[in-house]
Amino acid sequence: MISLRPTWLAVLLVLVSVPMQAQKVFDFNDRCKQAYHEIIQLKLNNGQQLLNTEKAQHPNNLIPYFLENYIDFFTLFFNEDPAEFKKRLPNRDARLDLLDEGPENSPFLLFARSVIHFQWAAVRVKFGNNWDAGWEFRRSFLQVKNNQQLFPNFAPNGLYAGAMQVAAGTIPDGYKWLSSLLGINGNINKGMAKLNTFLQGTDEWSTLFRDEAIFFYCYLKFYVVNDKPGVFQFIDQQHLDVVNHHLFAYLAVNLSRNSQQAEKAEEVITGLNMSAAYLAMPVWDMEMGYAKMHHLDPAAAPYLERFINTFKGRFFVKDVLQKLSWYYYLQGDEAKAHAYRQKVLTMGTTDSEADKQAQMEAQTNTWPNKLLLQARMLDDGGYFKQALALLQGKNTNNFTLAEEKLEFAYRAGRLYDDMGNDSFAIVFYKEAIDLGEQRKEHFAARAALQTGYIFEQRGDKQAAIKWFQRCQSMKDHDFKNSLDSKAKAGIARCKNE
Repeated sequence: MISLRPTWLAVLLVLVSVPMQAQKVFDFNDRCKQAYHEIIQLKLNNGQQLLNTEKAQHPNNLIPYFLENYIDFFTLFFNEDPAEFKKRLPNRDARLDLLDEGPENSPFLLFARSVIHFQWAAVRVKFGNNWDAGWEFRRSFLQVKNNQQLFPNFAPNGLYAGAMQVAAGTIPDGYKWLSSLLGINGNINKGMAKLNTFLQGTDEWSTLFRDEAIFFYCYLKFYVVNDKPGVFQFIDQQHLDVVNHHLFAYLAVNLSRNSQQAEKAEEVITGLNMSAAYLAMPVWDMEMGYAKMHHLDPAAAPYLERFINTFKGRFFVKDVLQKLSWYYYLQGDEAKAHAYRQKVLTMGTTDSEADKQAQMEAQTNTWPNKLLLQARMLDDGGYFKQALALLQGKNTNNFTLAEEKLEFAYRAGRLYDDMGNDSFAIVFYKEAIDLGEQRKEHFAARAALQTGYIFEQRGDKQAAIKWFQRCQSMKDHDFKNSLDSKAKAGIARCKNE
């Protein structure tokens, strides 16, 4: 009788003839660390070359695919090219599928997935996919939360969990339904505490991801915690390289310009190492153009025009075109001023508050008061004495239109505020609130917000909360979402929430 059972030798032959698939791993080795450092400085091609070598030599290492998502993220986030988005979008699913093959006992399995979702959430916002962005953020939030439970000693969990907790804590009350739907609970103080803890860490992963943590920490401390002096003190203490590290340079430029330090922003851009190794970004032209515009410098226009001609994205296009229309308006070139105002109506989107405001202004037949516009530009750049000199000796009676009276009151208040004269600032802010609380312009709400900041700095938190709530109570004005978000963050700080 012939036996139907294979002999042990036959079984062995079958087993050795079938190629064994090697186990996928998360090996953040020295080459991958070097690649990460290149990428985080925005030397994307250098990073990609290192990753290509790693993939060729260690095909089962999943870290290179994780880091390639950083390359896609920076490319799409800063340059917003629709063609690149279409080309790179399939990479998202391919990487997530590949990461699923990683070992479950590694903290990088869920962490890498969380980071990829977080980065694509930011990218989707840039391309107008806000609903998809919300769900990406939710996945990222829940995955890093789960990873904290599984691997409580894995320090990078705190970096992303903290950043997302802070961001979620600023969701305006009008969008609470979205926060509830996504299952996201924010807390500014707890989130910042996690970031602080991470930055103080000295283990391998805290050291590796430190640059990324600094970027998040500074932005959140600046825009959410509203501790602008603390941010620049931190930057100085850290001795950040703003010449060869383009991500830090962008941080320094953007925060300087938005804290009325246009001269500092120009200085950083001028000193940049512009080697071809770095990601080419039209945003440098935008930032330089803005900085020069804040000093009423005639050299502003070429930078802003080059940005419009080279940038392929959507964000701040209308805002830049508005600034160009203002530039030529102040120069007395009405033809070019009107031409750029018409472009505001046809180019870019209204996804950002600044772009939305530019669109609304372009739809009117009115132009800003030249004196107030010049004062605004100078004040925004930090040239306070020059701005105040323009308004010296004037009051609301020197202006005819109601909106001009309102803007003058706010502008005078803001200038005194910026120069440290709180008492005069509050007088003008209150006048702006009285004049504009029922109007569409944002000046009254912003005056209430700034008054809240003054009382917060004085340590009178109850008074600060009252003014922040006054800001929130104003309806249907320009920049409502962003101002409400800042007021909410102020209330949370005053309540230690």
